[in-house]
Amino acid sequence: MAFLLVSSDSKGQAADFSRTNNIFYYPDSNTVKDTYIKSQCRLDIYYPKNVKDFATIVWFHGGGITGGGKEIPRELMDKGVAVIGVGYRLSPKVKAPAYIEDAAAAVAWAFKHVEQYGGNKKLIFVSGHSAGGYLGTMLTLDKQYLSKYQIDANSIAGLIPFSGQAITHFTVRQEQGIKELQPTIDKYAPLAHIRADAPPMLIITGDREMELLGRYEENAYLNRMMKLAGNKTTRLYELQGFDHGGMALPAFPLLLKEVAQLKKEILK
Repeated sequence: MAFLLVSSDSKGQAADFSRTNNIFYYPDSNTVKDTYIKSQCRLDIYYPKNVKDFATIVWFHGGGITGGGKEIPRELMDKGVAVIGVGYRLSPKVKAPAYIEDAAAAVAWAFKHVEQYGGNKKLIFVSGHSAGGYLGTMLTLDKQYLSKYQIDANSIAGLIPFSGQAITHFTVRQEQGIKELQPTIDKYAPLAHIRADAPPMLIITGDREMELLGRYEENAYLNRMMKLAGNKTTRLYELQGFDHGGMALPAFPLLLKEVAQLKKEILK
């Protein structure tokens, strides 16, 4: 279902946006029989109608990989960019790596289809909050997930996770029978896939004393290890005074600023 939305840009000029909901993002939609995949693996795309070569933000919702649903954050609307809100399968109905594979399939859809809406596939950015930040980081750093679709993860213009996990996600650990406070780093941890040639990454967390468990410290270690590996484009931003849930609101302007800056560099 498509909608036409009209708003104003920063100069007061009319800007048209359209939204199409519930697109099934796996390429073999006609052969999929699994009803859970068909219900969960859908995306919404919100995009500007009077702009060409716009940037696209693929947004993964939070919820601990056990809850939540696809969303287009209001803070990203009417900003001259497209936003793709992604739904994905949840634990315990599925286990890792099913939801990472879903996230990768959604990003692959963006690469294959965003130009049909007027976007530029050189300007696809990946973001999300909490579990969503984790999923985006996994599919970007572990190149196997996108390679299934003949897409190099390095084609992602930028990765901007909000308070994602850098160790193995606590839900994945729970599936493995590991307690919440026992940290592990296995193939489902972004830290297991450190590489110098990764796309630019702006890691954003809340206040280290207010965050969920050790979320800041995990990401500080990810930032440090990326630098030690030779990556020169990873940065860490701590939003002091904001907890895990509250950090998203002040992080959205940082996301938009990063997208604008990288877009300028890519298109120059």
